[in-house]
Amino acid sequence: MRASTETVFPGLKALVPQHRYERVDNALQSLFTTTLQYMDDGLPFIITGDIPAMWLRDSTWQVKPLLASDNLEVIQLLINLSRSQVKLFLKDPYANAFNPAATGACWLKDFSDQSPWVFERKFELDSWASILYLARKIEERYGKNDHLDSEFLTALELMFELSSKEQHHNPDSYIFFRDNGVPHDSLSHEGRGAPTRYTGMVYSAFRPSDDACTYGYLIPSNIFFKSELEKLTVTKFQSRAKELSQQIAQGIRDFAIHDGVLAYEVDGLGNSIFMDDANVPSLLSLPYLEALSSDDLLYQKTRSFVLSDQNPFFYSGKLASGIGSQHTPKNQVWPIAIAMAALTSADQSLKVRTLELLEATDASTGRMHESFHVDDDHRFTRDWFSWSDMVYVDLVLSSVNFKDGKLSGTDWYGAS
Repeated sequence: MRASTETVFPGLKALVPQHRYERVDNALQSLFTTTLQYMDDGLPFIITGDIPAMWLRDSTWQVKPLLASDNLEVIQLLINLSRSQVKLFLKDPYANAFNPAATGACWLKDFSDQSPWVFERKFELDSWASILYLARKIEERYGKNDHLDSEFLTALELMFELSSKEQHHNPDSYIFFRDNGVPHDSLSHEGRGAPTRYTGMVYSAFRPSDDACTYGYLIPSNIFFKSELEKLTVTKFQSRAKELSQQIAQGIRDFAIHDGVLAYEVDGLGNSIFMDDANVPSLLSLPYLEALSSDDLLYQKTRSFVLSDQNPFFYSGKLASGIGSQHTPKNQVWPIAIAMAALTSADQSLKVRTLELLEATDASTGRMHESFHVDDDHRFTRDWFSWSDMVYVDLVLSSVNFKDGKLSGTDWYGAS
């Protein structure tokens, strides 16, 4: 696909400073010419950046800003990417990252029967929710349902079947242990994960960071999944979606809220962890996911918690403050999370200030990185992380009220 920024976002150039427009242009050109690849059947395959594999979650957020475009080529790309996600999900619904073909390439071969299509087989509930999100947004935004085909229905059937199974997770059914000296790269309890009890929520072995969950019910992922089930339009599955979403909602009410703040993970046995991680879905990102209103008192109180020193992964320094992750070194904050704090706010001036901060902390590379040190942006992780670049693009669009292919009277997330 060949597309210019002017054809993808017509009129944007007149709305933002030249240096900002050039950054957007560079990010889009990188997406279209390097990140975007194709499988043998012609369907798109979007690598995460400096790792040549496609994550189901990452690919959704890498193209998220494109939903603001009316370009016909872009629309077809989104439709075909939804098909790609479904195709790969059906190869292995417990995998988080895939190869463009059955090459056998992998981060590590963690299962003896691991499919050669699978780059990494970490079960992350948000992968499923991200597939549903992109499929829904295409239908809502463009009125297209070409991608809601027989393969999509097969994927939905499998998703519901496995959701029921993972509400009653059997620790012997999925064992993930890596002997690499990195504790959070493996599930605890000899790869079986901490014990859980039925709550109505769906089990997730790993976080969006690809780090192991401490407790099996990951709250932001369950809220995101619940939200997508509630919005599902496929008539055949609406009754099952309603029932499952209600069960998840009850589990959240019963186990995940303490003193008006959402926990990050719980086990249904009385244990919980209060924190937030930089990766999306996060507690901070819930309005961005359209899963909880930014005005909701539960969200507001949770947001205040996660953007404070009470969150063990909130770091402050000379250059920046924000949320980091167990996935990266201490005192490293993520541009994704910094941008997310602005994207989930109705304060347009905050969005501009955040863009200026992100531009000033890229180590003069012109790219957003995975993370950087709060006192020295030259200490960063990942030279090329496409998801981070595209969240920056999303924030630029939001900062000038650009949506539906044009300048709008409301911002990208609907705040007046």
